[in-house]
Amino acid sequence: MNEVMPPSVRKALRQGVVIPAHPLAVTAERQLDERRQRALSRYYIAAGAGGLAVGVHTTQFEIRDPAYGLYEPVLGLAADVMDREAPADFIRIAGICGRTGQAVGEAEAARSLGYHAGLLSLTAMKGATDDELISHCRAVAAIIPVMGFYLQPAVGGLLLSYGFWRRFVELEGVVAIKIAAFNRYHTLDVIRALAESGRHEDITLYTGNDDNIVVDLLTEHAFQCGDSRRSVRFKGGLLGHWAVWTKGAVEMLNACHAATSTGGPVPQHLLTRAIEVTDCNAAFFDPAHAFAGCISGIHEVLRRQGLLEGTWCLNPDETLSPGQFEEIDRVYRAYPDLNDDQFVAEHLHEWLR
Repeated sequence: MNEVMPPSVRKALRQGVVIPAHPLAVTAERQLDERRQRALSRYYIAAGAGGLAVGVHTTQFEIRDPAYGLYEPVLGLAADVMDREAPADFIRIAGICGRTGQAVGEAEAARSLGYHAGLLSLTAMKGATDDELISHCRAVAAIIPVMGFYLQPAVGGLLLSYGFWRRFVELEGVVAIKIAAFNRYHTLDVIRALAESGRHEDITLYTGNDDNIVVDLLTEHAFQCGDSRRSVRFKGGLLGHWAVWTKGAVEMLNACHAATSTGGPVPQHLLTRAIEVTDCNAAFFDPAHAFAGCISGIHEVLRRQGLLEGTWCLNPDETLSPGQFEEIDRVYRAYPDLNDDQFVAEHLHEWLR
């Protein structure tokens, strides 16, 4: 897999970076807005993100619908911007989903477009046994390095056992895992499986736990494994939440890295910041309505900044939930130091060129 993931990219992945889940820019007619799609990619690169995840949930699963046929075009647009403007160690991750045939096809497409890894969703594998799931993951990992994905069952993810994860981390080609279980018990299943496998130096954890982003990044997870005690940390995040206010997210991750590098006590101000970030996420991701407005909420912030023209999604039923607009107003007022509106305003004309 060396030709797919260069050593500099693997090093960046191991160190931990901000990886926004790339939204989809569409017009009022629900057609791809290529100009604004490129502008979003430029924003994330300029904000200091260390990678992009394209073709994931935030990019809207409808891009795979034959009526749109946007999976490869959207991945291609982002790849073109990254080719031209991103540093050499910038991490390119493609969302991969579907049953094995579809997943293998998407992995081949992503690899051909220069992506380094695939974020592998197992949502379509409902009802599969652990043996079938492992076979599925192995088939994809034979084509492109894999980032595992524990998606919370509340939004369609599978409940995955410790036993599954213990086998998954043994697969050749697994380079990282995004944990978005929104559940401490399930999160610990993955981390303990990784620690006990002894592959914690080879496989990097990224948080997708939107309700616990900062605390995930600050916490040392330690397990007694035979005669040794092994420590595992989340190194970065791959988050739809980080598709907005991205410059601040980069600064926050740097602060978490600095705090944990000393081995000393976690600064109180970072624990306070953790609650502020979760409160903002509640406004953006709409847990009050079972996350129905999670994509529209991200779009609304980007619309206010001028990066998107509107909050439209390919699915006309995906809109802001009742009261969500006002909730976004509230967190803007409550945490004015978290947004990067001024940074965006200063560079928007460059990105929209």
